[in-house]
Amino acid sequence: MQESKLKNYALLHLIIFIWGFTAILGALITIDAVPLVWFRMGLAVLIIAIYFLLKKKSFKLDRKGVVKFLFTGIIIALHWIFFFKAIKISNVSVALVTMGTGAFFTALIEPFFFKRRIKPIEIILGLVVVLGLYIIFDNFEVAQYKIGIIYASIASFLGALFAVLNGLYIKDYEADVISLYQLLFGVLFVTGYLFYLGSFNAAFFQLPQLDWVYLFILSSICTAYAFIVSVEVMKYISPYTVMLTINLEPIYAIVLALFIFGEKEKMNPEFYYGAFVVLFVVLLNGILKNKSTLKKKFSRKTIIKK
Repeated sequence: MQESKLKNYALLHLIIFIWGFTAILGALITIDAVPLVWFRMGLAVLIIAIYFLLKKKSFKLDRKGVVKFLFTGIIIALHWIFFFKAIKISNVSVALVTMGTGAFFTALIEPFFFKRRIKPIEIILGLVVVLGLYIIFDNFEVAQYKIGIIYASIASFLGALFAVLNGLYIKDYEADVISLYQLLFGVLFVTGYLFYLGSFNAAFFQLPQLDWVYLFILSSICTAYAFIVSVEVMKYISPYTVMLTINLEPIYAIVLALFIFGEKEKMNPEFYYGAFVVLFVVLLNGILKNKSTLKKKFSRKTIIKK
C-alpha cells in the first residue's frame, strides 16, 4: 500500500512538471486564450476517443454522470481560459505563483464536499502560501500585473473546486471516462461561446505551423495523458494534498521559463523568497501527511499484536 502511494506521489510530480510546461506552451502559442482552450480541449477529446476505440472501451455514461461532468467540464474550461489569459496579460511566473492560492481555497472547499471538519493545519499551510505570495508582491510592480493576478486567482479557485469534485467522482467512475466527458462538455461550452461571438470563420483555423505543433503537444501529453493520470492518482491522494503539491508547478515552470524566455521572466529577489516559502509548505505538507500515515499504520500493527 505504501509502495503504491509513493508511486502515485511520483506520478503526481511528473504530471505537475508537465503542467509547468503547459504554461510555457501557453506563452509560446500566439492565439488568444479562448481559441487556445478550444483547440486544446477539442484535440484532447479526439485523442482520448481514439484511445477508447483502440481499447474497445464503452462510451456509455449514466444521467448523473452527464450532469456531473457537464458542470465540471465548464469549470475546467473556465479555469484554463482565465489561466491562459493571466499568462498572456502578465507572464508565466506571475500567473503560476498566484495559482499557489489553490491550497487555501481547497482547504475551505474540501471539508464541505467530503463532510469532514476543517483541519486547522490545512488552513495554516494555505495561509502560509498566501504569505509567500504577499512577500512576492509586496515590493513588486503590482499595477503592471494587476489583471493577470486577478485572472490567476479566479483560475486558482476554479482549479481547487474542480480537484475537490474529481476527488468525489473518481470513487464511482474511471479516470479516462471522467476525462473524456469533462473535456467534451468543456469544449462544447467554449464552442457555444465562440458561436455567440461569431468567431468561427476561415481565419480561426489558419494558425502558424509552430502553433499547431505546440497545440498537439499541449493537447496530447499535457492534457489527454496528464488529465487522466491526475484524476487516477486521486484514488490514493487527497484533493488537498494534490492542490498543495501543485504549488510546485511555479517552481518547475519558472526554471523552464528562465531558460526559454530569459530577461522577460527575471524577477526581483522578493519573488524568489516567496517561491521558496511555497516550496517549503509543499515539502512540509508531504512530511506531515507521511508522518500521519505511518502513525496510523503503526497503531494498526500494535492493535493486531495485542
